[in-house]
Amino acid sequence: MINSPASTWVSCIPSLDKFGVVPTELDPSFIAQNWFSSFSKSIGNTEETLDLLHPNALWRDLLALTWDIRTLEGSEKIRMLLDKRNSPQMRALKQKEFIQLQTPCPDLIWILGTFEFNVDSGHCSGVFRLVPTSSGEWKAFTIFTNLEVLANFPPAIGPLRSRQSVSGLSWAENLRRERKIERQDPSVLIVGSSNRRQLAAEIRCSLSPFPVWGDHMPYLPFPSTWPLYTPSLKMADWLESYAAILELPVWTSSIVQSAVQLDNNKWSVRIRTHDGTLRIFVVNHLVFATGIGDGNPNIPDIQNLDLYTGITLHSSQYKRADEYIGKKVLVIGSGNSGHDIASDLARKNIDTTMFQRGSTFVMNLDRHWKYLGGSFYNEKGPPLELADNLFNSIPHLLLVGGLAQHSTKAILEDYSDTLAKLNTVGFRTNSGIKEAGILLQIKERAGGHYFDTGGSQLIIDGKIKLKNDSTIGAFYQNGIEFTNGSRVEADVIIYATGVGDIREPIRQICGDEVADTCPRLMGVNSEGEMNIYCPLHRTGLWFIGGSFQANRFYSHHLALQIKAMEEKIPFERYM
Repeated sequence: MINSPASTWVSCIPSLDKFGVVPTELDPSFIAQNWFSSFSKSIGNTEETLDLLHPNALWRDLLALTWDIRTLEGSEKIRMLLDKRNSPQMRALKQKEFIQLQTPCPDLIWILGTFEFNVDSGHCSGVFRLVPTSSGEWKAFTIFTNLEVLANFPPAIGPLRSRQSVSGLSWAENLRRERKIERQDPSVLIVGSSNRRQLAAEIRCSLSPFPVWGDHMPYLPFPSTWPLYTPSLKMADWLESYAAILELPVWTSSIVQSAVQLDNNKWSVRIRTHDGTLRIFVVNHLVFATGIGDGNPNIPDIQNLDLYTGITLHSSQYKRADEYIGKKVLVIGSGNSGHDIASDLARKNIDTTMFQRGSTFVMNLDRHWKYLGGSFYNEKGPPLELADNLFNSIPHLLLVGGLAQHSTKAILEDYSDTLAKLNTVGFRTNSGIKEAGILLQIKERAGGHYFDTGGSQLIIDGKIKLKNDSTIGAFYQNGIEFTNGSRVEADVIIYATGVGDIREPIRQICGDEVADTCPRLMGVNSEGEMNIYCPLHRTGLWFIGGSFQANRFYSHHLALQIKAMEEKIPFERYM
């Protein structure tokens, strides 16, 4: 185990030792109800509200008060928010039944509760976490406020579903016209789909293999017979069926050639369809859902490529091991894709070498899910909507300020035998950026980690050969020469080297001027928030990406923002 990259971090956990608190017998329901009653009465009086909050409290808001995705840290920042948005906004507060006493760390306890309320723009949900203080009072350390439904525009589901009686022929004709977009230009155009096998490859290479419990789709969850981990082609089939059942007008095998913003802020988009027809749409909103970068692979610039007589490809182009039987393969990269491809090859007895460029965070998702999302998403977990709110109510600043490090320590201790064996054969491991495990590996890099599905044992057993004693120098005729003079002979070299700038599809379609105005989409800002679910710096331009769980949750918030703009609902983003 080596030191983690950028390992410096500061704990913000309100531990019992830090505040000299020794809680006695507790009645969580009484404490939560008493606090919430005071909180409800305090609305409109900033100082009274702040008195119910921990001085270092974190308030995460999703559109409810800020009409943005924000995390306010500490009393002063929260005071500014409440002075501007508290009094005219929150009303009809009601506590819900869910209350739990939790011990997320050995030296931390909190009481978790949920509530609902209304604001001018709609109906909202909320989550609070109360911690004990040295005065004996319990105060909120985190508050989460989340816009669920726009006022006057509830979703057409359940009792609000369509009750119109339509004949089968009329339904089929209407669906045909909607899918071909014959009547009028859509208000929203989403860029990001592909044919079935391309989609399967993207799922395999760009998404982490999380359990099914957190991967359900909106409106249509997986059946109870669904496997815990979904095979890539099975997921591709599901997504095609999902689009068909929900009557989504999806065009595959079509190319978006360009998009230009007009003087009225609409977007003129040119699309070449699968049959060669050119269609031009003028839309209000252009959403890029182009993934975390398989369309823009990161390929290292290695000298003397022209000398090499073998085959090179990126991991996103890899299909199956059978194509390489009898060949020597060098896989450059030691993240999920590198391990998955190397393992696939090694299991076919193909001569496989992995070149490890840097250390890797390794864990086993089956064994360690309980330290990640397992308390929210599991076979007997809370309803999905509640699980989503609880999971997303934990601010990133708290995760990176101690919670993630605590979970990572537990993971590394549990997996110490395997990690020690990997280190013995020379494979370098780490504890993640800031010792936070996969948290920042995913948000900052979309890689640099491995969810062990057997690849580690293949490395330990020598079935995947390891090379990491030098940096790459240049190609030679039969492979790669390293800066220490050593060589690895390879008929095939596969770059499992991650992705490039995920703004690249925007650049390719909209041009440099538009792309250059977009903020960095990977990573987090000073509040711990990402930029991929809010409007970019051009009216009507959006980006969304990430895991199934993240897309299910945040696509709702993106849709709420677009719907408000389409219905001309007045809103002002909190600055």
